[in-house]
Amino acid sequence: MAKKASSSTLQVSSTKSGLKKSLKRNIGFFFILPWLIGFLVFRLYPFISSLIYSFTDFQLFKGVSEVGLMNYEEIFASKKIMKAFNVTFKYAFITVPLKLVVSLFIAYILNFKIKGVNLFRTAYYIPSILGGSVAIAVLWKAVFRDDGLLNTALGFFGIAGPQWLSDPRYSLFIICLLRVWQFGSAMVIFLAALKNVPLDLYEAAAIDGAGKGRQFFNITLPLITPVVFYNLVTQLCQAFQEFNGPYIITQGGPRNSTTLISLLIYNSAFKTYEMGMASAMAWLMFIILTIFTAIAFISQKYWVYYSDDEGR
Repeated sequence: MAKKASSSTLQVSSTKSGLKKSLKRNIGFFFILPWLIGFLVFRLYPFISSLIYSFTDFQLFKGVSEVGLMNYEEIFASKKIMKAFNVTFKYAFITVPLKLVVSLFIAYILNFKIKGVNLFRTAYYIPSILGGSVAIAVLWKAVFRDDGLLNTALGFFGIAGPQWLSDPRYSLFIICLLRVWQFGSAMVIFLAALKNVPLDLYEAAAIDGAGKGRQFFNITLPLITPVVFYNLVTQLCQAFQEFNGPYIITQGGPRNSTTLISLLIYNSAFKTYEMGMASAMAWLMFIILTIFTAIAFISQKYWVYYSDDEGR
């Protein structure tokens, strides 16, 4: 009996030691388990389900009654949806280049050793923090509406300001201007890149008689092209997903001149509850954005300079 008891005790102890070793080997898995559950439930499942719903007429309170390509056929046949895609392209191709140019220009200025430069850096970064908020969009609307602050200020000088938000000629530009105003995050990244450019290159160029402009285009810009590429891709993705500005300021008007595709997706999903159509538009936008991103990655070998390219 004593031998049996001792053998069972040894088995229990060996089992416990085996469990401890297994826990030690897999401890990293338990640390990432919360993220993994969140990814599966809130990322992967919606991603796959939206693809399935895009081939159905799924409505939130009615379910599915038809399966096929009818959503995609309706998208390409609808003038309203095609106009929304067109407006989205205009918005992205206006805001992204302007934002990159403005953020790089401000970063280049703030890279010089001037008095109070830290205060200026903070001031220029604040709009990037506040720009995406609802409060700033409401403030933007108060500034540019027909009887807003801008037209009131112009009235003091006897100038009749245009209807910024009620005229299709100006409304999209005002929405784009809000996006460009939020250049702080791109500016900070550019500023970090500018500080990594070797100073001896500028000194050598100055000895050869190169001015500030030539130094910028021949030294600074080529060396920071990886950061330009990074900002280009990230800003492009953000521009195609813009929602707050058009929704709060103009609600897509006037005459759908500021109706981005994200606004139509929202209206289809949460106003008419046509989840199938909303999923189809979202997937079409995802494919278009993937194509643009792939083009950017393919083109980088022609204009992006990496330091390790010298040895190739």
